[in-house]
Amino acid sequence: MPRAVDPSNIEDKQKRVSDEEYARTIPCNTVSVSAPFHWLALGLHDFIRMPLISAFYGLCFTLAAVGIVLLVQWQGTHLVVLPSLIVYMLIGPFLALGLYDASWEREKGHQATLLHSMKAIGRNSTSQWAFAIVLMVAMIFWMRIAALLHALYPSVQGAPLIDFLPFLLIGSAIGFVLAVVIFTISAYSMPLMMERRVDVMTAVFTSFNAVKTNIPAMIVWAFIICGGILIGFATYGLGMLITMPILGYGTWHAYHETIKKHHHK
Repeated sequence: MPRAVDPSNIEDKQKRVSDEEYARTIPCNTVSVSAPFHWLALGLHDFIRMPLISAFYGLCFTLAAVGIVLLVQWQGTHLVVLPSLIVYMLIGPFLALGLYDASWEREKGHQATLLHSMKAIGRNSTSQWAFAIVLMVAMIFWMRIAALLHALYPSVQGAPLIDFLPFLLIGSAIGFVLAVVIFTISAYSMPLMMERRVDVMTAVFTSFNAVKTNIPAMIVWAFIICGGILIGFATYGLGMLITMPILGYGTWHAYHETIKKHHHK
């Protein structure tokens, strides 16, 4: 005999589904154009207060950077530079999870530990790996474009620069667009997936909306991040012992200030 259905139960379930629906956009705050400098200052403060954690993740970033530099020197060609940088952009967000966790622990008044920060990588592994696949597809797309452009290069050795210029301009333009897209969808995605355990599409949509809402501030923040990375590579990776942990902590504070908090009923 069919079981009677209570309409109120259906309404409750519908409300729960609505509250937990996938691919939603979490609202964001509007921040000032000077906010990135505040995030950087907070990141520096965390860097000083957590020397062991900062040194560990700084060393991880440094070793990755040194590996890229050695790869470029071993290959003896500039063609691996941009793909290598994109690989670094893929590794960076996952290493930074530990830094986000450490800043989060300090905010909660807890003692941040290296072991606890390392466990952050598995806190929302399904969404994090799905996001890694998204970034990997973007990387493969760029590498295929780079290979295609290389195949069209002038075959004459010692050809004048003007013959290479169209390919260099096209490659740079595509790389810039791809970098902007990756930055836009990843600026807040990883800390959001770690803290609130949201699905990957919610994280991507929320990050995109937050960057779009705060374009001036995010341009400044992007330049700060690029500056930190360039300093690191210019010092053969050694500068990343300092710059990358500060930027990682700063990213957590950027997320904390930009994405609206939970409102518990």
